[in-house]
Amino acid sequence: MQLTAREIADIVGGTLSGNPAEVVTGVAGIREAQEGDLTFVGSPKYLSAVQTTRASVIIVARSAAVDSTRTLLLVDDPTAAFSKVVERVIPPPIRFKPGIHETSQIALTAELGKHVSIQPFVVIEDGVIISDNTVIGAGSYIGHGSRIGADCLIYPRVTLRERTIVGNRVTLHSGVVLGADGFGYEVVDGKHRKIPQVGFVEIGDDVEVGANSTVDRGRFGKTRISNGTKIDNLVQVGHNCVIGEHNIICALTGIAGSVITGHHVTMAGQVGVAGHLTIGDKAIIMAQAGVTKDVPAGAIMLGAPAVPHTQFKRTNAAMNRLPGLATKLRELEQQIADLRAKLDSH
Repeated sequence: MQLTAREIADIVGGTLSGNPAEVVTGVAGIREAQEGDLTFVGSPKYLSAVQTTRASVIIVARSAAVDSTRTLLLVDDPTAAFSKVVERVIPPPIRFKPGIHETSQIALTAELGKHVSIQPFVVIEDGVIISDNTVIGAGSYIGHGSRIGADCLIYPRVTLRERTIVGNRVTLHSGVVLGADGFGYEVVDGKHRKIPQVGFVEIGDDVEVGANSTVDRGRFGKTRISNGTKIDNLVQVGHNCVIGEHNIICALTGIAGSVITGHHVTMAGQVGVAGHLTIGDKAIIMAQAGVTKDVPAGAIMLGAPAVPHTQFKRTNAAMNRLPGLATKLRELEQQIADLRAKLDSH
């Protein structure tokens, strides 16, 4: 990569402040950037880093008040502008050629669409249907009767258990397991007896599931991940959940069985959701919250058990004052004891 600041400005449609001949040879975050790097300020809270970064060219918002000797590039959306430059200079994405690798094992009853790519050591069982332009990565397993839509990217070592349904333009990262048994047992004669898990998993269109995440099959019926939802790495979705459209579910979140979420719900990292709850549209569950009750639409929840974030902040502020209050209480108790002693002496 070697671009001048003027060339970058032309790419993103920005306004230059500084040296148009400044040469950029790399891209980096604002804290990690070195001489020759292009970086950006995506949020006002990082503006102070403009004074300390070693980057040669910095993309900032037109509305930002920045005073720097560095070459600045003023744009409407710094994040989008930086991404546009990155897309121009990074290597093109890897494309898998259509075809079936000789080491793969494909049942005679499986149906493959046009331009499908089946990588080494893939196993595809009876009754599977895979639509056009889909890639099945090396070492993946597609169980009996499963269906995968068009233009999907299944990375290596993904497992789809029997009768799993995957929509169009779905991305499944390595280690994803769809359709494993739900965690269901009943106690019989003092022992845990497994409850049969005979349902399936259905994934909508334009869903992405991160590495080593799991979506359990329904006990009966289906577990569904609806259109446009994005799931991070290391997420667990329990049996018979219905996850609404365009949810964001971040890493290490665990969702127990039969939870229903609305559209555009956000769950930050390490969220825990108890079973059989409903979370309303556009609710936000903040990091490490433990949800034990239904959440209304638009609510912002924090804490364990989760409460509205404003209530949690007030409670937390009060908790932080407890050591001082305890000291004050001991002083008051001593004063009362001293007064009693004086009264008793009279």
